[in-house]
Amino acid sequence: MARIAGVDIPNNKRGEIALTYVYGIGRSRAQEILEKAGVDRNIKVSDWDDEILSKIRTEIENYSVEGELRSRVQTDIKRLQDIGSYRGIRHRIGLPLRGQHTKNNARSRRGKKKTIANKKKA
Repeated sequence: MARIAGVDIPNNKRGEIALTYVYGIGRSRAQEILEKAGVDRNIKVSDWDDEILSKIRTEIENYSVEGELRSRVQTDIKRLQDIGSYRGIRHRIGLPLRGQHTKNNARSRRGKKKTIANKKKA
């Protein structure tokens, strides 16, 4: 397995797909990186040699990925919470931030249903 930005990327996948295993790199950015490095995006990672890997690593250094990006996202969320913005409050209480309805949906954000028992009839 090739190791890029502290992540083992799979050998059996094409370069364009394999680079998306790194946090902060999607399909379009992977294509851009491979194009700048002068590597065909359809070549499998197992066919890459050390020269190609070093070119790709130097291209990825221009972007914030993995730990650096994760910490930046967390500090941005903490800043929103500290200033008490609407989005910060929604982050704090675990509700959707971007105007979605929460009466029936938003299960992925709110978590598993918590059943509340009815009062017993006398």
